[in-house]
Amino acid sequence: MWGGRFSDKPAELMQAINVSIGFDKRLAAQDLAGSRAHAAMLLKTGVITSEDEAAIQGGLATILAEIEGGTFPFRDEYEDIHMNVEARLRELIGPAAGRLHTARSRNDQVALDFRMWVRDACDRTAGQIKALQSALLAKAEQHADAVMPGFTHLQPAQPVTFGHHLMAYVEMFGRDASRFADARARMNESPLGAAALAGSPFPIDRHMTAEALGFARPTANSLDSVADRDFALESLAAGAICATHLSRLAEEIVIWMTPQFGFIKLSDAFTTGSSIMPQKKNPDAAELVRAKVGRLLGSFTQLTVVMKGLPLTYSKDMQEDKVPTFEAFDALELSLRAMAGMVADLEPVREKMAAAAGAGYSTATDLADWLVRELNLPFRDAHHVTGAAVKQAEALGVGLSDLPLSDLQALDGRITASIYDVLTPEASVASRRSYGGTAPDQVRAQIKRWKEALA
Repeated sequence: MWGGRFSDKPAELMQAINVSIGFDKRLAAQDLAGSRAHAAMLLKTGVITSEDEAAIQGGLATILAEIEGGTFPFRDEYEDIHMNVEARLRELIGPAAGRLHTARSRNDQVALDFRMWVRDACDRTAGQIKALQSALLAKAEQHADAVMPGFTHLQPAQPVTFGHHLMAYVEMFGRDASRFADARARMNESPLGAAALAGSPFPIDRHMTAEALGFARPTANSLDSVADRDFALESLAAGAICATHLSRLAEEIVIWMTPQFGFIKLSDAFTTGSSIMPQKKNPDAAELVRAKVGRLLGSFTQLTVVMKGLPLTYSKDMQEDKVPTFEAFDALELSLRAMAGMVADLEPVREKMAAAAGAGYSTATDLADWLVRELNLPFRDAHHVTGAAVKQAEALGVGLSDLPLSDLQALDGRITASIYDVLTPEASVASRRSYGGTAPDQVRAQIKRWKEALA
């Protein structure tokens, strides 16, 4: 394609390190869409004739059919998807194919294709996040009043509901969706027409191609147009955060599945067995989702390192932008689908959760709050009295709700038997009616809000 300047072919090693068609053929749909829009614009602005434009459009339609049908002849000697398409177009329609590249470069072409691919990936991911949120909402609604322990430091802290716990992840994934939406809005500018780096002397209409390809506007600086990969970095950063949230939920599923917890059950659909231990039922799907965050973080780091030292504008280093991005979105999309399946599949063991909800003196804060409300103690003093009550209960080997009234009154003589009304996990949960709290009516209110938002 540049034989006028070169008199010999590249060395085999040069070809091996330079060729990218093995992975950038994933950009075929975007490349063809960009070429169709570019050709239509060249016709409208008088740069090419209607005969040439018709031949180009017909050839591009044939190429699309070949790619979709699996018959397109991808060839390493043409390096990348752009040159493969152009070479095949020349075979199909002859010299008119050479006019398609007027007023553009592979630099703005790949920037366009890759930006469109990442934009599409963000849209797919947003849809998968919504599906996962819907699965979480359905499960949370079924178990809005199921009492379980809430943890800090993985130690029993205060009773909560299973529905409330799941709704925390709905919030997390909602932020993830908004990050992808923000990234998409910022990337929705078309670099096509920036050419190699300086723009074009031809009377092109960049607004026309931007609109045809679904962009809000063309990019405003030709240097930045071909040098920018922020759109990929920002999307990978959003993906890494989303994968971190998936990993946290996966970790909880792994913990909850252990016999020591026994909080949930997963069916055979999302578990595996052991080749040697017949009793095993392992949450492998959750463990694999938990591990995928490494791919996302690695991809973000990899592309950051590629971009960090590059002067403006394009350098061949940037060919390394696609593989980590493709791999990251592949891993994220698979993980989101797997997690949505696990959430729909899992069933809480409500009795095990309820039995654990009162462990570790989890209603101690409720006791302190009662002292503040009923006896007008300053909270710090109530905290001290409650700590002494926990110490006494621990010495007797009983829970707070089983501590004799006489022992409580030894700490403050004004304590009455009504204190026992707040010392059960159910009472504790029911009392947390503040906005965003774990009381079942509050949980159901948040479920309703999210259902309306997702609808």
